[in-house]
Amino acid sequence: MHVWRHGSQAEKRAIFGGWLLALGACIALGLATVKWHWSGLPVDVGGVTAYVTVYPPLPICLLLTLTLGWWWGAIPAYCSTLVLALYAGMPWHWALLFACANPLGFAMMAVGYRAIVMPRDLRNPTSILFYIQLSFIASIFGSSGALIWSYTNHLAPGAQLPIWQGWWLGSFLQSVLIGGPLMALLWPRVARWQLARQQLMRKRRGGSRRSVLRMLATVAAGVLIYGYVTIRLAETEAAGVAEVFRQTVWIFYWVFAAIIIVIAFFGYQLFSHWQESTDRLLSEMQRMNIDLERLATTDALTGLLNRRAADRALDAEWHRARRSGHPSALVLLDIDHFKQVNDFYGHPGGDAALRALAACIRSVMREVDAAARYGGEEFLVVLPETGREGAFVFAERLRERVAASDIRHDGQVFRCHVSLGIAVSDKHEASYEHWVRRADQALYRAKQGGRNQAVMGA
Repeated sequence: MHVWRHGSQAEKRAIFGGWLLALGACIALGLATVKWHWSGLPVDVGGVTAYVTVYPPLPICLLLTLTLGWWWGAIPAYCSTLVLALYAGMPWHWALLFACANPLGFAMMAVGYRAIVMPRDLRNPTSILFYIQLSFIASIFGSSGALIWSYTNHLAPGAQLPIWQGWWLGSFLQSVLIGGPLMALLWPRVARWQLARQQLMRKRRGGSRRSVLRMLATVAAGVLIYGYVTIRLAETEAAGVAEVFRQTVWIFYWVFAAIIIVIAFFGYQLFSHWQESTDRLLSEMQRMNIDLERLATTDALTGLLNRRAADRALDAEWHRARRSGHPSALVLLDIDHFKQVNDFYGHPGGDAALRALAACIRSVMREVDAAARYGGEEFLVVLPETGREGAFVFAERLRERVAASDIRHDGQVFRCHVSLGIAVSDKHEASYEHWVRRADQALYRAKQGGRNQAVMGA
């Protein structure tokens, strides 16, 4: 478990201690349900008798399921039901099966919230309606234990309906009237605690097609099974019912079953369409984010890194070189007499020269190198794991490539030359700015020495 592996001793004592207390309380309250006969209590509702079972462990285990996870609620629910079944005299092999009823219902709640990511604070009508629907389905699935109880206790046909109806109706009312308000009260605090202790919680994923399809299938099956069993029990109790009425009820049931299946299929198709639209939107947003990132770090004219991205690359390489103790080189260069190029060929011609220089840089640099337009006609190349000799060879190769490259603009062909200043990283420098300053000083000496040359900095 995440709590056991990553929690502190205090957190382990608080969480597991509280859980053990809840387990003991569930077992005691489950025994009280049998001892004081809280099952199938008749309640008059507008002249109609409904049956309700009061089972206090249910809201406790439901809260554990929704806040901590299914296993946290399923184990107390299973143990309390198993103990009360054995106490009531149910054969042990039937008791083992009977105890699975409420954990099965809680599984439906867990599947529902995993399939559709819905807020659990119950603060808006949508989340409340979703919780009520899941509570109904969970109650129907959980009431499957009523059939085992009726069978093992050899109840008469007329006594089966109160047990069946009391189980699911009591579970539903307790989930809605007790569990619901408690969730609305506790979940904001639980959510804040989970956010602060993310390492203790299992990551939940929701919204996949498979989980939604599983939820819709289980919901449809639960409703249909509920209707079928209810009609069967009512039919057994009212043995003298007219044949025409009985056939009418069954016709209605099968029509209702077809409607449920169609609604489930339509819901799945609607969700699939929504998910595809959402996926397309997310993909488009990711592509736009990539484009925005590229625009934020790339010089529009040359396609190289811009000044901001260059400073980040310089800072990262300076720190890496200091940590590793291996040298890195920095080459700073610009076009000789660039103002004359602009004056003679115009600014479009100057732009063509800058693009041509960027192409030459890309043609000689390695994949691990970083090149940027550092400002105006000034360019910068970072050469990781490169010493003085390697940096000078790179600078000379680049200078020769530029000198031999034709620049074509508006039907004219011309060439340019570049001056380059080289600086190798020094672990004693206080920042990468000093590194750049040494390369700039070397570039200045290259220009003062006649241009079209590479000069190694101190």
